[in-house]
Amino acid sequence: MTSGGLPTGATARLVDGEWHRLHWASPLLKGGFWLVAIVGFVLANLRERLVEFFIGTGPANDGGRGGGGGPGDNGDIIAMVYDRGQTGVAILVIAGILLIAVGSFAVAWRMHSFRIGADAVEVRSGVLFRHHRKARLDRLQGIHITRPLFARFFGAAKIELSVAGQDAKVELAYLGSGQVDELRREILSRASGVRAEEHSAAANAAGAGAVAAEAWLATESHLTIAGATPVRVDDGLLQRRVQELLAPELDPDTAPPESVVKITPGRLIGSLVLSEFTVVLLLVIAGLFVSTLWGHRFLVLFLLLPSVIGSLGYYWRRFSKSLRYSIAGTADGVRVGFGMFSTSNDTLPPGRIHAIEVTQPILWRPAGWWMIRINRAGHASSRSGSSQPHTLLLPVGRAGDVQKVLGLLLPGTAGQEIQQLVLAGLSARSGQGFADAPRRAFWLRPLSYRRTGMAVTSDAVLLRSGFIWRRLSVVPLARLQSLHVAQGPVRRALDLAQLQFNTIAGPVRATLGVIGRREALEAFRVLSDSAVRAAEADGSHRWAETRTRSGIPDPVVPLPTASPTTTTTTTSESPR
Repeated sequence: MTSGGLPTGATARLVDGEWHRLHWASPLLKGGFWLVAIVGFVLANLRERLVEFFIGTGPANDGGRGGGGGPGDNGDIIAMVYDRGQTGVAILVIAGILLIAVGSFAVAWRMHSFRIGADAVEVRSGVLFRHHRKARLDRLQGIHITRPLFARFFGAAKIELSVAGQDAKVELAYLGSGQVDELRREILSRASGVRAEEHSAAANAAGAGAVAAEAWLATESHLTIAGATPVRVDDGLLQRRVQELLAPELDPDTAPPESVVKITPGRLIGSLVLSEFTVVLLLVIAGLFVSTLWGHRFLVLFLLLPSVIGSLGYYWRRFSKSLRYSIAGTADGVRVGFGMFSTSNDTLPPGRIHAIEVTQPILWRPAGWWMIRINRAGHASSRSGSSQPHTLLLPVGRAGDVQKVLGLLLPGTAGQEIQQLVLAGLSARSGQGFADAPRRAFWLRPLSYRRTGMAVTSDAVLLRSGFIWRRLSVVPLARLQSLHVAQGPVRRALDLAQLQFNTIAGPVRATLGVIGRREALEAFRVLSDSAVRAAEADGSHRWAETRTRSGIPDPVVPLPTASPTTTTTTTSESPR
């Protein structure tokens, strides 16, 4: 629960700047589950020997091996141990290994602690080799919450803080499931620029929960356990677990309904069927049958058919991960949630998007579906199966969904004039506010030269390209790292050039393949100056300290006509 937007109760204890321990079930959820499975497998194979050892029933001969040979002649190590009368020793060894494993998990859990301060989140871990990771809140790129199916039965969840850099993350696995959402709001509130003294004053005004929380501090080590609140039998623990399992992934009170974009199961299934993977799969199946019928090589069919059937798991993984997919605008940023059994959600604070690409495969064109990918700092921190929302923001959506999502990611594109520009970038073939490539670009882009163009607003540049695979790339000027102008021998002969907009590494490559040379030089000058001004005025890293936008749509900035005085001193031309 919260009071006046401040954390109370158990969550208030976790943000007091002191060191705390993780959920009590963390060792089991992080690796102990496999230990339990191994123990169960061993006990299942030893059950007959254990019954004979403790009760004394069963045959006392050669262990059912049918006579002949010495102990363990059949290669069964369990039978060898039993025949030699070393069952008791084996049980003691197994028990000792279990005790050592449980003790190791307990020590590792005790040595794993975290603290949340006013400007950073820190984690200490390790027994023999100590690790200390620190995530600065002013470098925070997003917060990812995962609730695996097995962890949901324990009321636990994992929270991951991504910061700028390769493999730069701080992970808290696991915390109480009821705390992570409130904890995320508190961390994002501190990262947004809320001053510590204001937060402390408000906390003292509301602070009944903080005073009561002091009684929960551990007397021996002054470390509390996240999610370890004692629960009486009559508190309805089972009922709460059932409610958590059946609750919707997106709380209706989290975001205004008009800002929520969802994907229906029918559209999701259709996008998977109408995909390049399906085309390749059908071609492989057709090739198998043709080769089998033509050459009577049934062995090839039996060897490759299991691989083809196994590839169907791709559809299930994509479907289960994207089911209940939702994108919503919240006070802390854009929230992306998905998952059927194991649920995940990712919150992107304002200004963390470096590039956006809207694409439409040719098979989706009759249905009018589009896909959105993004570049963001720290996206490489998650390489597991839960990394989908880091780059694939919208698996499939209509043009209206694309406009709504772009308005959430870049508030400057929410105006009506910019929305019309986005629509023109998605479907129009020429003009409509874009500076198109000249006719001589036909020799390099015979099909798509009429769709190749660029438009510039006060805070972003839009690039459209592609005839078979349509693309619309949007790069915020404040996130533009560099701008590259290239002109190889063929483009030089056609008086053309290429513009490349460099951002952080990611799936989006914002490039304008063909543009007039004079227009490219002028665009280089204009966009270079605009990017510098946008970066100087950008305050999204402390979005609570910036003033609220006036709501007036950003104007489209026309590129000035290149003048003869423009020289190549501001560009770097290199042959391609």
